This record gives sequence, C-alpha cells and structure tokens, in this order.
Amino acid sequence: MERLLNAMTVLSLVLMAMVLFSVRRSHIRVEYSVSWLAAAVILLLLSRSSFALEWIASELGLTYPPLALILLIVCVFVIVIYRLSVVISDLKDANIAMAQRLAIVEFQLQSRDED
Repeated sequence: MERLLNAMTVLSLVLMAMVLFSVRRSHIRVEYSVSWLAAAVILLLLSRSSFALEWIASELGLTYPPLALILLIVCVFVIVIYRLSVVISDLKDANIAMAQRLAIVEFQLQSRDED
C-alpha cells in the first residue's frame, strides 16, 4: 500500500510541475490549468493522508484503501475531462458562429462591389 501511495505522490508532483511549466511556456491557459492543479492537489492530499483514505474506503464499502484512492482519482479526472469537453464544445460553437458571420460579411462586400 505504501508503494502505491508514494507512486501517487510522485505522480501528483509531476503533474503539478508539468502544469506549471506549461503555463509558464504559454502552452496552456491559466484558467484551464486550475482544474489540473486542483486535481493534482487532491491526488497529493489523498495519497499522503492514509486516515482520510481509510475513512473514504470504509464509507464506500471497500476493504483496500488504495482502491478508494484510484476510484477517486478516476472520478476527479473524469470531472476535469468533462469540464474541458464543455470548453471545447463552446469553442467549436463560437468558431461556427464566427465563420457564418464572416461569410455574411464577405457576401455583403461582394454584393456592394457588384453594385
């Protein structure tokens, strides 16, 4: 169990470092990095708090606390991925609307040139 918790701690620290490095290099916007940093902090806190992990495992009816950690990690990352999917969908809708507006403006300019 201790090996898994140590591995999760290292994973969370690597995730934090990657996100901060990406923000610094402008590969990811700050507002999107908050979700990833929150997920990494939750992972770090759960991997270092065996008492909380055992309590969560007992509440979920699990006999092996690291399973609770893995379940919570999956849930947190599903939430982050869902949030990013919503952002991508909004951006796609905005792109379509902008392309339609541009087509209208081009049509109006061509109509004006023909007159």
